[in-house]
Amino acid sequence: MSPQAASLGPHVVGERVVVRRLLRGETGPTGGPAFTDLLGTCLSWADGVCVVAPEIGEPVRIALADIVSGKPVPPRPSVRQRVPTREAELRGLRMFPGTLTEPLGDWLLRTDPAPVGRLYKRANSCLAIGDPGVPVEQAATDLLEWYDARGRDPLAQVDAGSVSEAGLLAAGWVPLEHGAAELRLGSVSRTRRGLGPTTGEAVVAPESGEDRVVAVVPGEGEPLAVGRAVLDGDWLGLHELRVRLEHRRRGLARDVVSTLLEWGAERGALTAWLHVESDNHGARAFYDSLGLGVHHTVRYLSPTGTFRGSP
Repeated sequence: MSPQAASLGPHVVGERVVVRRLLRGETGPTGGPAFTDLLGTCLSWADGVCVVAPEIGEPVRIALADIVSGKPVPPRPSVRQRVPTREAELRGLRMFPGTLTEPLGDWLLRTDPAPVGRLYKRANSCLAIGDPGVPVEQAATDLLEWYDARGRDPLAQVDAGSVSEAGLLAAGWVPLEHGAAELRLGSVSRTRRGLGPTTGEAVVAPESGEDRVVAVVPGEGEPLAVGRAVLDGDWLGLHELRVRLEHRRRGLARDVVSTLLEWGAERGALTAWLHVESDNHGARAFYDSLGLGVHHTVRYLSPTGTFRGSP
């Protein structure tokens, strides 16, 4: 491998790369060696061979000795990156089918009247994106009264840096200390390629309907890893991905995600999406490696800066 390819190596596995390689036995247009470029996702880098999967066609095996130059390139943006923030966030309602909702202009009041286990912020907050149809101060008062009548702490989910966030902050609302989260999305097919080989230990089972499943890596007692998915048209939402602490760094998260994506792809899913908390650096790096890009960031605000619930 030539010095011009120094930016390539095992560290680019799972990333989109461009590779220029020598075509042995062929002659170029000027009479010298022939070269060709390949753009795709690097699937593996081992035993003197790099394997790259192009957008169309089968993976290509390239001898490292034939690589002339190359570099990582940014992932191709998903067309879904152009979807409005409010529309993307509304997909989350599919994850909580029992959620009670009521519009407040463009805002949407949400609460789960019969939560099982944790009280999720996404299902128990006002989606405060867009125009509430009244001054923000009045909307904040209406929000307080609505949640108080249902015995819930008032909470607003806002698009970071938005007019709604600025208005609520001006009204005295306070961000939760650990409330920021990124909505990430990307192509199902590209994300599957980025996962690479998996352990094959996860099994999938239906969960309350044909459009909802759970993937589990079984263990003695509690599962070693678990994740959930919801199909909404050609969008596949991933949710509640967890791996037991003592079993991390074994590829179990990749196995669970791969199983869920395979299930979704078989049913026509084209776009994968999820939320990840902004301070979860390990998870963010994992999703970066899969090509799931940040669409937007949300924050949660409350009158006191606290909420008795979960992500």
